[in-house]
Amino acid sequence: MKKTNAFSCSLAELAARLGATLVGDGERRVSGLATLSDAGPEDLSFLANRAYLKYLPDTRAAAVLIHPAHVAECPATRLELDNPYLAYAELSRLFDPLAARPVAGIHPAASVADGVTLGQRVEVGAHAVIESGAELGDDVIVGPGSVVGADSSIGAGSRLHANVTVYHGVIVGKRAILHSGCVIGADGFGFAHDGAGWHKIAQLGGVVLGDDVEVGSCSSIDRGALGDTVIGDDVKIDSQVQIAHNVCIGDHTALAGCVGIAGSTKVGRHCMLGGGVGLAGHLTICDGVQVTGMSLVTNSITKPGVYSSGTGAMSNALWRKNAVRFKQLDDLAKRLTRLERSSRDT
Repeated sequence: MKKTNAFSCSLAELAARLGATLVGDGERRVSGLATLSDAGPEDLSFLANRAYLKYLPDTRAAAVLIHPAHVAECPATRLELDNPYLAYAELSRLFDPLAARPVAGIHPAASVADGVTLGQRVEVGAHAVIESGAELGDDVIVGPGSVVGADSSIGAGSRLHANVTVYHGVIVGKRAILHSGCVIGADGFGFAHDGAGWHKIAQLGGVVLGDDVEVGSCSSIDRGALGDTVIGDDVKIDSQVQIAHNVCIGDHTALAGCVGIAGSTKVGRHCMLGGGVGLAGHLTICDGVQVTGMSLVTNSITKPGVYSSGTGAMSNALWRKNAVRFKQLDDLAKRLTRLERSSRDT
């Protein structure tokens, strides 16, 4: 990818910023971040996974963020520290070309209604719409084509990328990042059936997003039926995730792509839901739970730990045999119980 960021920094400055131990030429400057295999002489790289050790001896990087346990095979200047991946995460923001982009103000093609409150250094892109009563805090960026609904609030330092939709009465905390196509505050899936057809239930609640929340592209967070749908601080939500009405998610929880959470379920703090996980409605998931990818959770979880469901991939022929045996499990269990009773009686 072509580099568009003019940022550059000496290795000594970066080491001081990270609290890393510098071994090598501190005056050398770097202007980019790259993988071990792709890095050039002006790039900083990192080793955060043993699987990539094989690329370390041949790297052309100017320097490598590395754990002290792996320095023996490093040919480059080293920035030694205990968590290279965390250091890479911090430095990535320095090299982000969007970080240095000047504020453009309110685009002439944007529509900002009367009664909108704008903080300082706010940017509103072309064809964006800010409806009456909305509040945008300092340093908020609303990308082209995005909509902020009536009486919604976007906290300071938050960014809405292009074509984000924030419905009415939504509260977004500080430093949130909402990616293109995500929808915050659409109606929850609420209908009553009279035996012949469906009758819509008006969704009267809102959505509250905490500080430092990130929502991936094309994800949806529905508004509450009565109370609010609540997403805690520092929650990270991947792309194509569905969060239904009145769900509550605790601080520092992460949801990978295609997670689906049904209505009124409560997820605790510091949880991790793998890709494709489904949570049934009205459940409670306690703090510190990890659910592995493609698992279906139909009961509340009350103890921290790692949970899984489903079966791993196998050849179709073996899967077909096992599917037949699965249907026979109840009969086999009953037969086994009878045999055990018979054995005890003899």
